[in-house]
Amino acid sequence: MHDIRFIRENPAAFDSGLKKRNLAPLSAEILEIDKRRRAAITEAESIQARRKQLSQQIGIAKRKGDNADAAMAEVAALDETLKRSEALAAELDAELTRRLEVLPNLPFDDVPDGTDETGNVEIRRHGSQRNFPFAPKDHVALGEANGEMDFASAARISGARFVFMKGRLARLERAIAQFMLDLHTSEEGGYTEVSPPLLVRDNAAYGVGQLPRFAEDMFHTDNGFWLVPTAELPLTNLANDTVLDEKVLPLRYTAFTPCFRSEAGAAGKDTRGMIRMHQFPKVELVSITTPEQSAAEHERMTARAEQVLKRLEIPYRTIILCGGDMGPASRKTFDIEVWLPGQGRYREISSCSNCGDYQARRMNARYRPKEGKGTRFVHTLNGSGLAVGRTLIAILENYQNEDGSVTIPEALRSYMGGHATIPGPAR
Repeated sequence: MHDIRFIRENPAAFDSGLKKRNLAPLSAEILEIDKRRRAAITEAESIQARRKQLSQQIGIAKRKGDNADAAMAEVAALDETLKRSEALAAELDAELTRRLEVLPNLPFDDVPDGTDETGNVEIRRHGSQRNFPFAPKDHVALGEANGEMDFASAARISGARFVFMKGRLARLERAIAQFMLDLHTSEEGGYTEVSPPLLVRDNAAYGVGQLPRFAEDMFHTDNGFWLVPTAELPLTNLANDTVLDEKVLPLRYTAFTPCFRSEAGAAGKDTRGMIRMHQFPKVELVSITTPEQSAAEHERMTARAEQVLKRLEIPYRTIILCGGDMGPASRKTFDIEVWLPGQGRYREISSCSNCGDYQARRMNARYRPKEGKGTRFVHTLNGSGLAVGRTLIAILENYQNEDGSVTIPEALRSYMGGHATIPGPAR
């Protein structure tokens, strides 16, 4: 949610931020609604003051035995005017909220301009792409060859964009998640593990910006709950309607959960394999911090996500998203893209975003500074640390062998009972 005071004081900066989002300037329209709203509030307050004055006069007149009919008639007339002014103020307040709540966050100044992913800028690469002495297969071919990645059964039972993971691949998925959690909750990682609810109410989805704009991207239950599209939703909402002491910040949370997305508008995109699923496992990272700490916390979070791929020795690159490709709640986003030799391209495996106070205003998440009076809104950040299914894909494709077997990365072998390989299909 945007701060109307910022728009009043910085209309040009607000429009400039919208331009970076490839949106038309809106400050004039928004400020006109705000002007009328404030005028209606001022009128209502003036009427209330006049009513109070008249009420006092009526009381005095009645005690003296004087006629108060004129004053009483004026009060009656003012009551009707007050109702209209209050109704207008409420209507304009609701209109202002409707306009502001669907607008995306304003990008930071160092976010590149651009309309889509072609405007994103690579900032670093790590690791070397493996030179295969054979034509590398994609994860579908590798997983289906031994029956442990079963799309056919999932389609029969649940439909498209679902998969059964069986046997060693199911264990590998669990091992990847455990490895990530251990890394993030270590002393170096500094995140607190949380097992959150997977069903949330409207206010929680609204708080992180999923509602009202992205209702169609989520699954909704018949009794009013939303299935979480990412653990960012419950973890960030741990601060909703809360005033924290600055001394406890930053708060850092991590969670391993299934995530649920309808993939509305994704028809025809990544229909083969596990890249884009309705249900997928992910380890999420969330930070709640002060405005002064958020930029450094953003770099730290991204580095922690990158550390997973470094330990697994899988090549990746990190890019900064342009204004036209960022999620609506973000002010700045780093995407980490992993190399998939089966596709011959880099694919997103993590997106780490600094949302500033955009979500905090929607959630009323504040902190009390060590020095000074009053409260301030926190800054919230979130990122994948990492998407477990896509990490499994990256392992299969980068560590595959010509006979269809897959070498298990050294960092995961203790989680896989000491095994060094996943055998290929029986011949």
